Amino acid sequence: MPGSKTNAMKREAVLAAVRAVPASKDFVWDGQDEDDKPASAEALHLAVEAQARKRGRPAGTATKEQVAIRFDRDVLAALRATGPGWQTRVNDVMREWVRRSST
Repeated sequence: MPGSKTNAMKREAVLAAVRAVPASKDFVWDGQDEDDKPASAEALHLAVEAQARKRGRPAGTATKEQVAIRFDRDVLAALRATGPGWQTRVNDVMREWVRRSST
């Protein structure tokens, strides 16, 4: 891909470099190279949280169900003209109608 940064090392060279790293758990950063600085516990925690999150809309409360309903165009235009939240208001009106009609 033009303009992309790629690693010039071959797979074998990368594997050899990884294997050459000492197995010591007591890594001491010499302060020379920022790329060699070990991640803090907080940074690791944030990275794990970010990886666990999924993209897209947040999960709903599972109290509502998506359905398809057909309205006359003039009714739908009037509902939409009331501004944001019109679907919630329609739901509230329908809930009130159900409550009144069931008694």
